[in-house]
Amino acid sequence: MHVNNKSSVWAIWLSLISNILLTIIKIIIGLIFHSEVLLADGVHNAGDIIATIAALSAMRISKLPADEDHPYGHGKAEVLGSGFVAFILVTAALYIGYHAVAALFHEPSAPSLIALIASAVSVVWKYLLYVYTVRIGRSTNSKSLIATAHDHLADVYASLAAVVGIGLAFVGKAYDIHWLAYGDAAAGVIVSLLVLRLGIEMAKESFDILMEKTVDQHMLSQYTALIEAVPGVKRIDRVRAREHGHYILVDARISVPGELTIQQGHDISRAIKKSIMDQHSDVDEVLIHLNPWYEN
Repeated sequence: MHVNNKSSVWAIWLSLISNILLTIIKIIIGLIFHSEVLLADGVHNAGDIIATIAALSAMRISKLPADEDHPYGHGKAEVLGSGFVAFILVTAALYIGYHAVAALFHEPSAPSLIALIASAVSVVWKYLLYVYTVRIGRSTNSKSLIATAHDHLADVYASLAAVVGIGLAFVGKAYDIHWLAYGDAAAGVIVSLLVLRLGIEMAKESFDILMEKTVDQHMLSQYTALIEAVPGVKRIDRVRAREHGHYILVDARISVPGELTIQQGHDISRAIKKSIMDQHSDVDEVLIHLNPWYEN
């Protein structure tokens, strides 16, 4: 297995183990000390376990070589995994929001120092996981790993809001400011909105890739410049490119002198493909269609 693949799989396993431990810690402490935001955060982490397993499965499938039924490879498995993570985030956001709003209409429980410490530890733990996972995800262009990293970032927001909310509850208790006692529940509402926004953004990105939205214009301009630099290319009729999970597929229609032999046209196509793939390691395939060009 390639070193980058090993790093990706290790990052996913580390995420899975972390989510399992954090889920157990948060739910137990949230139940014992009646912390709405910590309990909701724990349930969010429980959803993360499912999402991480999905990401791991998608990553393994996406690395399978192309076959007769999937001639373009299995890269979109990662996009499906990313979409599933987005679904988990949106579901978790709605769950957290519902219970947080409901808690605002009940007498708040006394704040817990243990719950505060658990939330603070989660902030640091999840932030370190986010930095580590997103770095590997971007270096390998792994959609499911980047989605997992964003999931960690959502947990950072959630745990940070829990720290603030529980902290405000302590301040309210110390200075007899009753409304601050609702800080825990109010933080849960804020968390739900942050997680919901992140989930929707991830879902949109996955949908765009599944609908084969073109890569951004900056990338197309780079491909165009490389094609134009190849000797024998007289005109570029069309250049298209789309993401296929962790890699990109490029296809172009170009015009070359009509009097060239098939071998000469083939050599130009190979030169274009080599130029693009040498400069862009995330491009897995370049398809070239040749059109004849004649002097007017």
